[in-house]
Amino acid sequence: MKQRKKFDQVNVIPLIDILLVLLVMVITTATFIKQGILPIELPEAKASDKKEDKKEFDIYITKDGKYHLDKKEISIADLESRLSKIDKDQTVVLRSDKEASFQHFVSVMDILKKLEHKQLYIVTKE
Repeated sequence: MKQRKKFDQVNVIPLIDILLVLLVMVITTATFIKQGILPIELPEAKASDKKEDKKEFDIYITKDGKYHLDKKEISIADLESRLSKIDKDQTVVLRSDKEASFQHFVSVMDILKKLEHKQLYIVTKE
């Protein structure tokens, strides 16, 4: 009968190798995340189109139910006509007072859905 070797030690060297590789990967990834972008220099072109940044439209609903578009008071009918004239990919930011009637909020959301706006942000306070 063969006698088996007694197993009284664990070889941790392969485990340490794997952990070191994982550490290098985490550090490399964390560097890219912290910078946010890869550091590259873009080439220049003489004949190119400049992309214009599209303006945000801010809609405010006050606690007394008044609507404001870019800090100017506006009626709900005028708001709908102004929103129908802007591009559907334009960013719309909606800020509603917590004391405002929920119906006012729903009215604005209904208009945006009817006009098929795609970029909507609802601003809240933490």
